[in-house]
Amino acid sequence: MAILITGGVGFIGSHFVETLVSRTDELIVNLDSMAYSAVPKTLELLNGYANHQFIQGSLADQALLTSLFERYKFDKIFHLAAESHVDNSIESPSIFIETNIVGTHNLLQAAYRYWKDIKEDEQAAFRFIHVSTDEVFGSLEADEAPFTEDSIYRPNSPYSASKAGSDHLARAYFQTYGLPVITTNCSNNYGPRQLPEKLIPTVITKALSNQDIPLYGDGQQIRDWLNVKDHCNALLLASQRGKIGESYNIGGNCEITNKQLVMQIIDHLDEMRPLASGQSYKGQIKHVEDRLGHDRRYAINSQKAQNQLGWQPNWHIDDGLKDTVDWYLDNVEWLQSAKKSLSPGG
Repeated sequence: MAILITGGVGFIGSHFVETLVSRTDELIVNLDSMAYSAVPKTLELLNGYANHQFIQGSLADQALLTSLFERYKFDKIFHLAAESHVDNSIESPSIFIETNIVGTHNLLQAAYRYWKDIKEDEQAAFRFIHVSTDEVFGSLEADEAPFTEDSIYRPNSPYSASKAGSDHLARAYFQTYGLPVITTNCSNNYGPRQLPEKLIPTVITKALSNQDIPLYGDGQQIRDWLNVKDHCNALLLASQRGKIGESYNIGGNCEITNKQLVMQIIDHLDEMRPLASGQSYKGQIKHVEDRLGHDRRYAINSQKAQNQLGWQPNWHIDDGLKDTVDWYLDNVEWLQSAKKSLSPGG
């Protein structure tokens, strides 16, 4: 038997590969299209694991998906492949529809065609873990209770709308066909190897390059930050203890404003990589025009995951941010590779 991870060279996916290779003897088959969000340096790291096998391919390739199920006899699927950058979805929404909705449907189809013909005991053990986001629930007011699994879907960006569509498809394949699907909806992840288009690595790279550090609007948007390692632990527990057909919210129990987060990163940079002038990197912060349709607040209630999965976040944001900043400071070569992948023609 083998485990399939889609998007396993990406930020969360690569950390999840690392989580699995140390906790199972099963072969980890990593399917990734190696689009711009997959950094070659990350793949070099993953290829060092004996029970990891990389396959470059797209979820649009239905023949490839069918052949993979026939060859490897997967007993678990972790579907992490997705277009995920909100700014990109505003500029080019079509690729988000193709990857996040059509791609998810292709994978669900391939999984169902395989699952319906295997032995009964194998069907019972099979799991399809669909990894999604809290952004499908829309935006919260300052005094509203955090999102639960029963929150109404109100996506506000093409990205979150495409993820909402994929969630509905995953649910439909359980309700209609009985495919053993479990959905997880996570809050904002952070940690090493996140692309420098996202907020935390953007702050770090802009600061170190002596460029303006952009901060959308007034910087008072609130996010619930989740360490990627805590997220990976939750995904593994969901596959082991989760109830099929259910969804689980995974949050970091850490609501802070974007401005507070930026200041905290800069405080650590000022300590670890001080400017020769003796001034703070805070002088580089520049408020820029707010993102279109920018959600004001996300917050996650993870009580269901804690009660049913036995999961809880272990990383505090203070320690996690320091660990993340230090990793970027120590891995300039990876960062250069990531920047090249983001550049036109990279």
